[in-house]
Amino acid sequence: MTRRQPEVVVVGAGIAGLAAARRLSAAGHRVLLLEGSPRLGGKLAASQLAAGLRVDVGAESILVRRPEAPALISSLGLDAQLVHPTEAKPRVYVDGQAVGLPPSVMGVPGELDVLSNLLSPAGFARALREPSVPAPPLPADLAIGELVDERFGPEVTDRLLEPLLGGVYAGHARRLSFAAVNPTLFERARSGGSLSGHAAASRRPGEGPVFGGLSGGIAGLVDALATELQARGVEIRHSPARALVPVSGGYRLTIGSTRDAQEITAPAVVLATPAKPTARLLAGVVDSAAWLGRIPYASMAVVALAVRGVEPVGSGLLVPPGELPTIKAVTHSSVKWRWVAESAERALGPGVQIIRASVGRQGEERLLQLGDRELTDRTVAELRSLPDWSGLEVAASTVQRWGGGLPQYEVGHRDQVARLYEELTSWSGLAVCGAAYDGVGIAACLGSADVAASKITADLCAEADEGTIGRKA
Repeated sequence: MTRRQPEVVVVGAGIAGLAAARRLSAAGHRVLLLEGSPRLGGKLAASQLAAGLRVDVGAESILVRRPEAPALISSLGLDAQLVHPTEAKPRVYVDGQAVGLPPSVMGVPGELDVLSNLLSPAGFARALREPSVPAPPLPADLAIGELVDERFGPEVTDRLLEPLLGGVYAGHARRLSFAAVNPTLFERARSGGSLSGHAAASRRPGEGPVFGGLSGGIAGLVDALATELQARGVEIRHSPARALVPVSGGYRLTIGSTRDAQEITAPAVVLATPAKPTARLLAGVVDSAAWLGRIPYASMAVVALAVRGVEPVGSGLLVPPGELPTIKAVTHSSVKWRWVAESAERALGPGVQIIRASVGRQGEERLLQLGDRELTDRTVAELRSLPDWSGLEVAASTVQRWGGGLPQYEVGHRDQVARLYEELTSWSGLAVCGAAYDGVGIAACLGSADVAASKITADLCAEADEGTIGRKA
């Protein structure tokens, strides 16, 4: 059977690439979706922990206060599966004890009195002085950890900001861009003034759930998207893209293995790949490709466990750097999600708890060189060192590694992204999307995909009239 020439090639089938392909197909474009790995979904993945027990081992929740994810779930007919976490709250592990996690705006406290249980007496006294510390306007982006050090003292960075940002980026707060990881608070803080005051003003309590998930796992989004794409006639090939060259009428992609390389040409291309492969494809096309290739990534792993002999308190435990050798966060999945508890009991009987331990931060790649059994044993030993967890017994386990999985938004990231987008406006039919740009969460990736798909559709409509598809403006 002869394959029809695609109108748009989407490279990368993580959540951003899948969503971009869906939007473009719905707009009437013939779409070819390329994925270099054997499976679809990127950082959305599930694993069979036991017979009848499938759990998320990548992203596990969505931000429902942004519209993108709820809209996608609804349009895929999954409204009945949308669930929200229980009322259980996370805690943080400090000095060998689990204490309640104070409210904050991604690790920046808006209420100072509630920090007393988290900080030492000296650290608490230092934090209380924040409103009186001189706060001139911010001249430019800076590392959020350095600013929190300056405003509240380093204990707030170490015990509140680091564990929260570590759970999102697996990075280090004193290197992450304030403007990129907390843009709303950054805009408030640019004018100067108390950072705790700005944090208090930006909190939005009482607006309903912040996060959601799907009964059966958020990885179910991948299955639903793949089914719909196939129904729409989107061609999906498991083949890497090795080179991109602008040509008359669009772009020529070299795909496949080096021994069996093929060339395809299309009027438009969306690159939904991580920064480094995107940089290789854009080399010689945009100047920002060099910056893209330098974006650092953190590697981490999820150790999912079915355990007995423990009664977890709260939805999970955040672990500041230095408190435990391996673990940076623990999610008490059975406590956090009712569907997980019910599935675990059906599969393994009563008294079983499902635990997800996240291990590894940027710069800790050697840790992930351990084999699955050794990494699991090390993780379990650390869990047994937690208060009241010495009786933990493992009924089932699985390890999911995410090598180079999380981009690190360093100082100046947003300016560089804006520069890249500006350069791409000169290329009709070429767009990028994904976690490397405007946020690592599912909602941010979906928003990025929407913007990319809209650019492609607008470019193709305009160029169809002008006859200059793929040409640089």
